[in-house]
Amino acid sequence: MARAELDKQPTDVRRMFDAVAKRYDVTNDVLSLGQDRRWRRDVIDAVDPSYGDKVLDLAAGTGTSSQPFADRGAMVVPCDFSLGMLQVGKKARPALPFTAGDGTKLPFADDTFDAVTISFGLRNIVDPEQGLREMRRVTRPGGRLVVCEFSHPTWAPFRTVYMEYLMKALPAISRTVSSSPDAYVYLAESIRAWPDQRGLADLIATAGWTAPQWRNLSGGVVALHRATA
Repeated sequence: MARAELDKQPTDVRRMFDAVAKRYDVTNDVLSLGQDRRWRRDVIDAVDPSYGDKVLDLAAGTGTSSQPFADRGAMVVPCDFSLGMLQVGKKARPALPFTAGDGTKLPFADDTFDAVTISFGLRNIVDPEQGLREMRRVTRPGGRLVVCEFSHPTWAPFRTVYMEYLMKALPAISRTVSSSPDAYVYLAESIRAWPDQRGLADLIATAGWTAPQWRNLSGGVVALHRATA
């Protein structure tokens, strides 16, 4: 799948993530220059789970983003539509209850979770608004949403440099560390095509969430959006 088309096919995206699963965490660490670790800490702080909270970690991949919730005493459910990711994750973190699920049709009852989070996965859902509606459906009234996603750098000169990195350096670097480097061409294009901070906040509100707000991380390379059910 070479292009980040608006009508991206779930089967193609799933196959892509299956292919990168084995070295996904290592590749992300290299491509983000280690910043992905700090971004995950920011997500945990934003959710601020209490002991026993039920947390859905959607697009959890291998569970790297889920384990910190379990370490804080939350009842976290890592959910992903890539079986390859889930298999790698289950082998590395057997105690976590990995669950296969499509973001547009989540396999959970209404009002199940105290919090729902998704990191770097919303743009890969075939219908992001429907995905956000599903997250709202499975979150209890008053529960919280935290979306960590690539966004638009706020300083124009840096934004130009960043886009050059995405489209040229990122695919080149991925060829040395990834198990499926062609997938990172798609990922770079999907980041470039994604809405800016205000655009995503508006999408979250349209999907039924209350009072969406965001905080820029790394100069707007990533934005942390929060809202309430």
